[in-house]
Parts: sequence; C-alpha cells; structure tokens
Amino acid sequence: MSKRVLVPIASGTEEMEAVTVIDMMVRAGYEVTVASADFNGDLTVEASRGVTLTADCLLVDIADDEFDAVILSGGIGGAETFRDSALLVEIVKQQKYDGRLVAAICAAPAVVLQHHNLFPDAIMTCHPSFHDQIDNDKLRVKRVTFDIHDNLITSQGPGTALEFAMEIIIKLSGKAHAWSVAEPMVTLPTLHYNKLGEQ
Repeated sequence: MSKRVLVPIASGTEEMEAVTVIDMMVRAGYEVTVASADFNGDLTVEASRGVTLTADCLLVDIADDEFDAVILSGGIGGAETFRDSALLVEIVKQQKYDGRLVAAICAAPAVVLQHHNLFPDAIMTCHPSFHDQIDNDKLRVKRVTFDIHDNLITSQGPGTALEFAMEIIIKLSGKAHAWSVAEPMVTLPTLHYNKLGEQ
C-alpha cells in the first residue's frame, strides 16, 4: 500500500524545500497531497522567492484524513502561517499522538513546533538563524536530525532539503527503497547507501 504524505504550503513557504520534498515523495511512489494553509482560501500562493506554488486542495478539505507523514517546509512567512493555523497545529498534534512521522525544515521546527511546544522532549535542528529558539539541551547542529522517540525529522534549510527528503523516505520505506530513488538521480546521498540499502 502506498504511503500518504501531506505537504502544507502557504504564502512565503520556502519553494526549494517544498518542491524538493514534493518531488522526492512522488519519486518514492507516495500519494502526495499539497494543501494550502493560507487563511484567504487561495490554492495558489506566492512562495518566499516569488515562485508560484499551487495546492491540490485547502487544508480544511483533508483535515480528517490520515497521513503516514506530515512535512512542514520553512520560509518565515509560510512558517508563521503554519504557526497561526489552529487546524494545522491540531493535525500535527494528532500525527504525534498516533505515532506517525512529522518532519519540519528550516524555520518550521522553531517557529511552529517549538512555539507550540509540540515536541518538548525531542532533539531537533533548524535553520541557524533560529537556533536560539531551541533549548540548548535539545538542539543538534546537524544537517538532518531524527528523534526516534517522537518520530520527528528536522533539518536546517534549502541546502539540506534533498537529504531531509531522503531521510523521510528511509523512515517510511527503508534504506533499500531510498537507494532505488536516489541512484537514478545521481545524488550525493547515494554515496551513503549500497545496493542493498545498507550504510
């Protein structure tokens, strides 16, 4: 059965992070739902660098659906909209309660997850500009961090988006499947996996 993945977007979302994640999840064979969290109800949003992104639906349309992963892109404008969306915060809370994967990159770990204290015991990383918003004992200055107890993946920014997406695929489908996605792309992460999907 294919994995189901939710990728919210909003005005100001970091386009490199969102598009990289969406693309990689599609390459992995997952059913990807891109949902607009914008309060004005528009499906089309202007991302952080002016690129136009179009959602499949509004967040409210899929609020009761279940997903194997909920993935939050960064970009300060988009992350602030996510932070202020009571519906999105509830979706993340339910995802955590059900033990399913949550992933956040760039500003989102600090601006959304930390702001609402959604993962109070989790180790995490985020964009260096927001390190001071993460408790020192929880902060990991790594490109990608996985907290096994909370099933949470976090990452630093646009330059780590591909590694972030690969880690999501590994956690959802294993290293062998991640290898099958990475190898034809000739990506740097393929250096870390052999054909058996072993490190």
